[in-house]
Amino acid sequence: MSRYFEELDYQPTPIGAISLRRRHDFRLNIDILEIMLGDEHLMSDLFTASEIALADLGIAYHREGGTSQRLDVLVGGLGLGYTAKAVLDDAAVTSLVVVDALQPIINWHENGLLPLGPALSSDPRCRFVCADFFASAASQHGFDANHDGRVFDAILVDIDHAPDFHLAPGNESFYSAHGLTQMQRFLADGGVFGLWSNDPPDDAFTAHLKTCFTDARAETVTFANPFQPDDVTQTIYLARK
Repeated sequence: MSRYFEELDYQPTPIGAISLRRRHDFRLNIDILEIMLGDEHLMSDLFTASEIALADLGIAYHREGGTSQRLDVLVGGLGLGYTAKAVLDDAAVTSLVVVDALQPIINWHENGLLPLGPALSSDPRCRFVCADFFASAASQHGFDANHDGRVFDAILVDIDHAPDFHLAPGNESFYSAHGLTQMQRFLADGGVFGLWSNDPPDDAFTAHLKTCFTDARAETVTFANPFQPDDVTQTIYLARK
């Protein structure tokens, strides 16, 4: 292939064909690594600020509660690994379970095809689980097949594009009061739920979280986009059990 474009892998999945590709952007004169679902962009290493912020803000919010200083964390959605890596960068984290429904993405990390893969795979605190996060949240057993009903200090989710813009049909039930309440069975007392959104804050959804949790708020993450004149604003929703 041209050195300006390379498809590193292409695999069928239950929600469509997924591919990992590297392409050269002539406007910025850099190589960009991205995950595609069909023709749709799932993630790019050009924009990672909000994925990292999901971990940093979630852990900081947990510390505000003054609860345990040793953290067991679950991340829903592996992607390029930036949220997981930011979680592991915090010395208080004693364990991390990363749940992703797409086995090819886990394979790319374990095989070293993604830059952060070796660091994640070699960290004894980190374990990948191939499962449907939303089905696990609604189940009786939870997210860890090795520990039935295991609870976490933080559950951080970056899967859907926004609370009202879903990657796959059926995910919408998770965001209902019933779905969020079910998920809280697997949060420790004082535990934190963090949710990434591609959109600016939605006041209605923040209010909805406040009816389901003891406390909730929306934090904005703003960064420059070299392809458009205005900055991009995304959101990290935070809520405490």
